[in-house]
Amino acid sequence: MLASQRRARILGLVEESGAVRVSELVTLLRVSDMTIRRDIEQLDRDGLLERVHGGAIARNGRSSEEPGFSAKSGLMRDAKRAIARVAADLVSPGSTIGISAGTTTYELAVAVRQVPGLTVVTNSVPVAQMLHEAETNGQTVILTGGVRTPSDALVGSVAIAALQMLHVDRLFLGVHGLDLGAGLTTPNLVEAETNRALVATTQHVCVLADHTKWGIRGLSSFASLRQVELLITDSGLPARARATLADAIGEVVIADVPGLAPVAEKS
Repeated sequence: MLASQRRARILGLVEESGAVRVSELVTLLRVSDMTIRRDIEQLDRDGLLERVHGGAIARNGRSSEEPGFSAKSGLMRDAKRAIARVAADLVSPGSTIGISAGTTTYELAVAVRQVPGLTVVTNSVPVAQMLHEAETNGQTVILTGGVRTPSDALVGSVAIAALQMLHVDRLFLGVHGLDLGAGLTTPNLVEAETNRALVATTQHVCVLADHTKWGIRGLSSFASLRQVELLITDSGLPARARATLADAIGEVVIADVPGLAPVAEKS
């Protein structure tokens, strides 16, 4: 397991239970005590959890905690790139796509930056900046405008008004969490409103989410799983979750990540 995968697993456990002990993580992840402590220290520096004696705890109000773009970029990087490569195969020259804010969707933007004649509608500052700086083969980038969040999304009334005038062939959507009951969630209330406007731009919603997003509930729901036509995730998703999602979503595609097997599920 790579460091980014291990840290994402630690963060997922903290989000789920509220706290973890170093000794428990050593046994579960089969690495040294020192390795776990370094992982926790890094996640603490990134503002994703709080390091305490003997382990780590979730930060107060974790359902509304919104990590920054750079902090999230280092987590599950190989999985995000594998997901993006699969998603990029769905993008045709000359088409119009929506790309929401997020680190996995950013990797998709990287993967399609040379697709000729592509029009990209986005509320992501990093996505727009990267595509603007690339040699784009006649691509057009439409940035919504709006108020910038810690995750570098542009949200609010200006973004929503822009999106209400637009239609895209397919939307590629990043999420904070995926849950059978809560659906697609985010920790930011205004971002949830903007994401609803993004979903309304198309009849073809494709969610890009690594396996650590499953079972996570952010503060606000913005779409049900039934509204998702396609979910692209990674090979770390547990078998039971795959079956559950296959019943709730039009199609689930698993991007293979070398060395990443389905994680163990709690009994």
